[in-house]
Amino acid sequence: MMNIKNTIKTIGPGILFAGAAIGGSHLIQSTRAGANFGMDLLWVVLLINLFKYPFFEYGHRFTAATGLSIIDGYFKLGKTAVWMFLILNVFTSIINGAAVALVTAGLMANLFGLEYSISSLTGVVLVITLILLFIGRYSALDTLMKIMVSILAITTIVSVFVAFGSDVSLTMSESAKPELWDAAGIAFLLALMGWMPAPIEISVWPSLWALERKKQTKYMPKFKEALFDFHLGYVTTTLMAVFFLSLGAFVMFGSGEEFSNSGIIFSEQIVSLYTKTIGEWSKIIIASIVFITMLSTTLTVFDAYPRALTGSLKKLFVNLKIKSQMLNISFGIGMAFFGILIIVFYTSGLKSLLDFATIVSFLAAPVFAIINYKVVTADFMPEEYRPKLWLRILSWSGIIFLVLFSLLFIGTKIV
Repeated sequence: MMNIKNTIKTIGPGILFAGAAIGGSHLIQSTRAGANFGMDLLWVVLLINLFKYPFFEYGHRFTAATGLSIIDGYFKLGKTAVWMFLILNVFTSIINGAAVALVTAGLMANLFGLEYSISSLTGVVLVITLILLFIGRYSALDTLMKIMVSILAITTIVSVFVAFGSDVSLTMSESAKPELWDAAGIAFLLALMGWMPAPIEISVWPSLWALERKKQTKYMPKFKEALFDFHLGYVTTTLMAVFFLSLGAFVMFGSGEEFSNSGIIFSEQIVSLYTKTIGEWSKIIIASIVFITMLSTTLTVFDAYPRALTGSLKKLFVNLKIKSQMLNISFGIGMAFFGILIIVFYTSGLKSLLDFATIVSFLAAPVFAIINYKVVTADFMPEEYRPKLWLRILSWSGIIFLVLFSLLFIGTKIV
């Protein structure tokens, strides 16, 4: 029987994970899936959440069992695993950081009626993000994310039920759906699954946040308490993915309206999904909620990637004298700088950048999945905390699924 007081102390990393996922994959890719295909891709959303589940759980599992971050587990496997993680994360951190900051900038322009270039607005978002992180660090991030995820979740659920029961809900038309199994359709599937519920490499984040939560509360959670925190966040992300998919399907599918490639117009369309169901009176409220939620997601990305990169670098270079906080700041600034360069020179538009970022995440997923599996099944993992047989079977099913879909995508590019 879990102690309620101690469980409340534990809750945090799982909610931060949910906030990172809801802002990225859900608000953007899930809604697009519903708008383009109606409810047809519900099975994809549920399946990818199932197949990725073990690899996110393993980050929590290892930290709860050992009191160490899962990066320590990578190091125990050998330096090669840490190097692979570091190199892949340098690349994905810049791409994913640029993508979420770009969406946040569009929402900021929509909320405040700003008419500056999207690259300039993204720069402003990144400066705000870095300042907030340097001042507030983990405690401010933890509190803000809990509030905003709760408000957005309630608002989205209400909007879906209103849309389902009103004339806004549209009749599903087969002719309105694009082809799913051609090259473009498969690319969209990978884009949807790459960030659904999140890139697998961010399984490291809750592990690092759990250690920060321990410093904040002075309490080291028991194994069951830590997994409760994880499941609270993961179940929330899965349910919210279904609701965002439904919102896109009920409000946009079959209407002839498509999401724009312009960041600012795209942001207006996201807000209109809610105002079409709740009412125009709610526009300023919804715009504020969505903007702050996406800003929170940008904060988690720019908090967690530097933590992960710093942790990896410290493991590889044990004599490195630079303090962790200084490395975190340096990595955050580097992500912002190169992210701006991508946005300035990548002229294909918002949707193309998001699809590129999510496809890269999907193609990298099998590597991170295998590494996480090896950590929790290794000899250095306490035997009583190693995954049960059903979880091992699900893990290998997930790895095979990720590899086969990656090969399918590569095949469409070769043919």
